[in-house]
Amino acid sequence: MDADVIIIGGGVVGSSIAYHLLTDGFTGRVVVVERDPTYARASSNLAMGGIRQQFSSALNIQLAQYSIDFYTDFDHRFSLKGSAAASFQQRGYLFLVDTKGRERFEARLKEQHALGAHVSRLSVAELEHLVPGMTVEDLEFGVLGPNDGYANPKAVLAGFREGAKTVGAEFITGEVTAIHREGNRVYGVEIERKDNINAAVVVNAAGPYAARVAELAGVTIPVQPVRQHLFRAFLRTPTSKRYPMIVDPSGVHWRHDDPQHIDEQDRFIVARTKLDEPPGENFVCDMSRWEQDFFPALQRRLPDHSDYTHVEGWSGLYEMTPDHNPVFGSVPDRSGFLLANGFSGHGLMMAPATGKALSELIRLNRYETFDLTPLHVTRFNKNRLFRDDATL
Repeated sequence: MDADVIIIGGGVVGSSIAYHLLTDGFTGRVVVVERDPTYARASSNLAMGGIRQQFSSALNIQLAQYSIDFYTDFDHRFSLKGSAAASFQQRGYLFLVDTKGRERFEARLKEQHALGAHVSRLSVAELEHLVPGMTVEDLEFGVLGPNDGYANPKAVLAGFREGAKTVGAEFITGEVTAIHREGNRVYGVEIERKDNINAAVVVNAAGPYAARVAELAGVTIPVQPVRQHLFRAFLRTPTSKRYPMIVDPSGVHWRHDDPQHIDEQDRFIVARTKLDEPPGENFVCDMSRWEQDFFPALQRRLPDHSDYTHVEGWSGLYEMTPDHNPVFGSVPDRSGFLLANGFSGHGLMMAPATGKALSELIRLNRYETFDLTPLHVTRFNKNRLFRDDATL
């Protein structure tokens, strides 16, 4: 089989690249290879769904703002309705700031304003009004991104995938077992050790499996899969109040998991990024973590909502890089092989902007909307790590 572009990985990032490429005027054949059509372990399928522009670098803010605009129109763009809708809820992203974090967040707030991020500083009294019953005695202030929020991850994945198909992308089920090379030029892939697809461009959008895919092309990239836990807590007493995504100083963060039907129980999704988790493809959910690392902070911060009938848990994989920022673009000495990896928990958040940027790189051989050169993979060899202290 011959194609023009092969995208390895059909999650939100790979599907977004295919969608943007074909809606931006590309007329070639785009093939997306996804090894698991059920997406049972896809990072985007297991994600919390947070979408925010509260970063501390101009580039990440630009990427997030493009994505927020895209998600605002997502359901209309992909004609999603009812329970299938991505339902981007712009209820805001609220960072709670205690004494320890005061100087850091004050500096970050100034940077964000200077860089054009839509964020506001909230007093303790304003926090009490926004989130009634919240414990505020230890807080100095809050930072709210009112345009930020969260979406339904499963619906986002479905929307991008079906949208890409609608504009002409072909999805093939199978695992890439080899990447073909002639000298330093990549020219195609092997599927399941039997089928071959030729293409001038091969894009690595394999999420937490990105390093394994890169090795097939003879390339080493510093992307590791790291397990992260999420829990769904079912409230005994429902609340009519719908809060922003709340990020506690402890790192625990939570949002409403909006019921799809009127008779469904009210619930929160609760997460906490654990950076010292050993790398590996581990999907086992340790339910003891709920009581150890998650529930205490939630109980302390929202005592009125600390009574639950039951809790469900699951684990997914982050694709972590040393500086917790993604890697984009070409690879030295490997013509035709492009990267869109290492999102470190921000893949769904950055998927629309990633699709736009990779579309430009493939069609025009340059970036136009965003300059992603600071996120090139060579930064790790040159000790030029990308700094953004607002990654979560």
